[in-house]
Amino acid sequence: MCSARCWRRVEQGRTGAHPVSRIYLVDDHAIVRDGLRAMLRGEPHQVVGEAEDPGSALADLITLQPDLLLLDIGLHGRSGFELLADVQQRGLKLRTLVLTMSVAPRDVAQALRLGAAGYLLKDSSRVDLLRAIDCVLRGQRHLGPEVADLATQALVEGDAGDLLAGLSPRERQIITLVVTGQTSLAIGRQLHLSPKTVDTYRSRLMAKLGVSDVTALVRLAIRAGLIDAGGD
Repeated sequence: MCSARCWRRVEQGRTGAHPVSRIYLVDDHAIVRDGLRAMLRGEPHQVVGEAEDPGSALADLITLQPDLLLLDIGLHGRSGFELLADVQQRGLKLRTLVLTMSVAPRDVAQALRLGAAGYLLKDSSRVDLLRAIDCVLRGQRHLGPEVADLATQALVEGDAGDLLAGLSPRERQIITLVVTGQTSLAIGRQLHLSPKTVDTYRSRLMAKLGVSDVTALVRLAIRAGLIDAGGD
């Protein structure tokens, strides 16, 4: 966690030579992206690109290779967690700071599980944002006091049910069929999808939920009450 002492060093460093960091913005509101660019203007940071959806962003991240991804997690009905999962799977060498309105403990826990180095709420001040960016770029984790409490709450309460509640109806259909042992071919026939599409859904679901194999996915589904542990 970035301490007050770390922040004092950051402030002192602004008066001398400071390497310019390259930042990529992902938010589905143009006015927010405009505001972020304005806030970062004059700082040792350069906005090298922006997107409003995970698909467009991933291609840019691979090409531009920024130092920092500044990411919202609610994107026109899609999830920024998709992009976090893709970044993690591809091993992209960048740091991620989530900037969002969500105060759901499950979202904090999921962001950290998928490799985010920081989590900041959008009602934070400009100073808070710059502090978070600098600390994350220095290789440290940044959670404000309120966010740290949310992360602790998620850890204490357990968030399996909350994670599954955040899935789309189609995702819930597929996870239910996967954990009951059906093959991609059988699932595809039932849902009128190709086996390849089912495999893609399954891979993304596992990344989104932070599990590495079907066995762990089954355990998560049991914890959430999606399937009966004593069922057939």
